Amino acid sequence: MTDSVIHLRGVTKTYRMGKDNIVHALRGADLDVRAGEFVALMGPSGSGKSTMMNVLGCLDVPDTGTYILANEDVASLTDDELAAIRNKHIGFVFQTFNLLPRLNALENVELPLIYGGDRHERRERAQRALESVGLGERIHHRPSELSGGQQQRVAIARALLNDPAMILADEPTGNLDSRSTAEILSIFQRLNDEGKTVVMVTHEQDVAQHAKRIVRMRDGVVAGDEIVEQPLRAEEHLATMVAAS
Repeated sequence: MTDSVIHLRGVTKTYRMGKDNIVHALRGADLDVRAGEFVALMGPSGSGKSTMMNVLGCLDVPDTGTYILANEDVASLTDDELAAIRNKHIGFVFQTFNLLPRLNALENVELPLIYGGDRHERRERAQRALESVGLGERIHHRPSELSGGQQQRVAIARALLNDPAMILADEPTGNLDSRSTAEILSIFQRLNDEGKTVVMVTHEQDVAQHAKRIVRMRDGVVAGDEIVEQPLRAEEHLATMVAAS
């Protein structure tokens, strides 16, 4: 499919836990994600959604099956080539932010470029990324001086540094209050409106309803796939919260 960023067919992944326990995390999963989609990936614990996210992000490779990412056959790539395709095509956002406490926001964002490129140009890119998520005036604040929502915005800015075509977000609102959740979802929706593909793991139905499509996993396969006819708009919810405060 020429318009697919992600094309999976028959993907399996098995892990050995201890001496005798074998976990079949993916059992022949099929999935297509087209360029410009906003997909919420849902499923109960043990459904395979976390393994699916690791495979999608080239953090792990399938045991069998086919994974085509941006017209590249992932199974055929070396570790260095996997790292290169991650760096080129994917921005990662995690539930726990993964910020270094001793670095300020600007330094945390520019960290992926620390070993390459001109220092001045690198810093300018990091500052623009922070400004794009509304943190232009907090670039010198350390994580301990920022709220949870602001820390997640720093993490999103870091994910945007290389202008990836796709954002993979693993429970990005899991540690946030309702207002911060709305702020983060508003950013994802804006990025999607601008053309970026967003795939977001969540266990919260109300968060998933902000996506344009919900994919449900169970027992290592895709068990449901639905289009959200009228996605909730986070900025509208946020404006209501601001007016009421």
